Amino acid sequence: MKKVMLLFPPEWVPTAPYLSLPSLTAVLRQNGIEVVQKDISVEAFDHYFTREFIEFVKGRIERRLNALRAKGSGLTDEEKQYQELLEHYTEADLEHHIEKVRRAKEIVRSQEFYEVDKLEWALNSFREVMEYISISYYPADINFYPVESNLNLYRPWVSEDLFNAPKDEDVNIYIDLCRQLVFPAIDADQPDVVGISIGTPVQFMSGMTFCQMIREKYPDIHITVGGNITTRLKDEISKNKKFFERAFHSQICYEGEQSLVNLVETLDRGDSLSEVSNLIWMDDTGTVRVNDKLYTEQVNELPVPDFDGLPLDKYFVPELILPYLGTRGCYWGKCTFCDHGAGYIDQFRAKHAEQIIQELAELKAKYKNKHFLFTDESFPPALFAKLPPMMIEANLDIYWTTLIRFESLLVEPELWDMAAKSGCRSLYFGLESANERIIKLIKKDTNIEVAIKNLQEAKRVGIWSHVMGFFGFPSETEAEAEDTRRFLMANQDIIHSVEMYFFVLYKHAPVWDMMEETKIEVQTNPDHDLALDYYYTPESGLTIPEAMKRYESFYRDDFDPWALRANSREHVYLYITHFGTNDLPQLYVKNQPKTERELAPEVMM
Repeated sequence: MKKVMLLFPPEWVPTAPYLSLPSLTAVLRQNGIEVVQKDISVEAFDHYFTREFIEFVKGRIERRLNALRAKGSGLTDEEKQYQELLEHYTEADLEHHIEKVRRAKEIVRSQEFYEVDKLEWALNSFREVMEYISISYYPADINFYPVESNLNLYRPWVSEDLFNAPKDEDVNIYIDLCRQLVFPAIDADQPDVVGISIGTPVQFMSGMTFCQMIREKYPDIHITVGGNITTRLKDEISKNKKFFERAFHSQICYEGEQSLVNLVETLDRGDSLSEVSNLIWMDDTGTVRVNDKLYTEQVNELPVPDFDGLPLDKYFVPELILPYLGTRGCYWGKCTFCDHGAGYIDQFRAKHAEQIIQELAELKAKYKNKHFLFTDESFPPALFAKLPPMMIEANLDIYWTTLIRFESLLVEPELWDMAAKSGCRSLYFGLESANERIIKLIKKDTNIEVAIKNLQEAKRVGIWSHVMGFFGFPSETEAEAEDTRRFLMANQDIIHSVEMYFFVLYKHAPVWDMMEETKIEVQTNPDHDLALDYYYTPESGLTIPEAMKRYESFYRDDFDPWALRANSREHVYLYITHFGTNDLPQLYVKNQPKTERELAPEVMM
């Protein structure tokens, strides 16, 4: 049977594994297929903060500086500014920074993590080195956290940029990561099939770079891609032969466990790929084929995710957090702004509660961890009510967190008591808007009084509440946006953290079917052939620039109550479980004396 290597490309938050590879690995191994899984995303972050890579970056800076100096007086103003930056960074004390990030990794992976001064110092140390790394790949901007890296010259929503980026060694950091991390892994394990899971636009850029480089160096390896982003772009990808000629040989759409098994078995037999479910591929005549056969996973029949082989000691946390998925799709499935449903054939399926308890116990016993992250799109109220008593009865002794809606079914104090007792420590609530008309338009059906009651109960039992929303849903007025801001400000005593944004019009969101109701004019650019979001002009209400201004003013003028010294969800979650409370004044910037904000603590010893 052919051997498979699964790759998870940069970038994802380096605090916990992403669930796609362990889910695929479990099913492949269940079917007797040898598989190696590589989280290149977390390995990249670990690699950045090593002497080897920092000295490599020093060499890049010197080479780029020498190239500019060789031009003499013919530099543009931008090149002159870049030359000044490079000259400044050649004076950096590398030994100091190498020792800082060595110490920083030691802090985030030990119990010193729970001393917030040390944690903040460590995170800032990582960011300082990332600035140094970014300068060597200018104009690319490579980040540690939040994960918002951008090559800038190359856009993941333009196919020609994806094909050209692997040729630009000055800007594309993923070329070097492929040579330094991916190629050695392939040479060591000798896979016949490489599968690359792509879940974000940043990963689309890195993933396509990996695909093209692997295909050129290892022409006999079959490369297949999958994931939420490529599934949403399946129509556009299938119409562009270059993807199948230059990057990958096949694409698996929607859920990929059984389809990947079918693909590997079919390749092993040497048969035609025409009967593999959920597959797009190019046949021997150069025709891109979209198979009619579709398959939806039966979630109760899937094995427990298998994390064996992942570098579990390299995540930037002192205690292992494992993701777990109890459902697939969204039980609500009505929100007009959301495009997540495009990643599934059938929308909502849930595992039996007994199976969830059994699998959590199995994972805890195998990996010796207590922290779980339910990655469900929205945790169903039925499970929120049913699982905690079962967790308690089974003596699971775990901590857990998840995304959830404000729900009228979840107002009874006893439900919250049980949730807290079962180990629930933080919840991420999708508010979106606090204005009644906008709530109806987005079909969230949130009852604001119920939302307040949910937040009050969470606060009472020690569960941290993170509230998410946005400004600028089509036709929203300034006054309606103000309702959301006013709700947050009025309830800051029961809201622990906040995440606001401006509305983004996604291609596959149901709002596309509401053009007459929302009265917006969508602007498209034919060169942006892989665009998943679009600029639009509303007939009335906030324009996109006005919504962005609202968003910016919120963070400038109103965000102080929620500004955190460590803002990774998983880091905050670990603080709550460690200190046993949702009252963590040490995490807030507002409680830090100004002198401490200006002077980094001395933690190098």
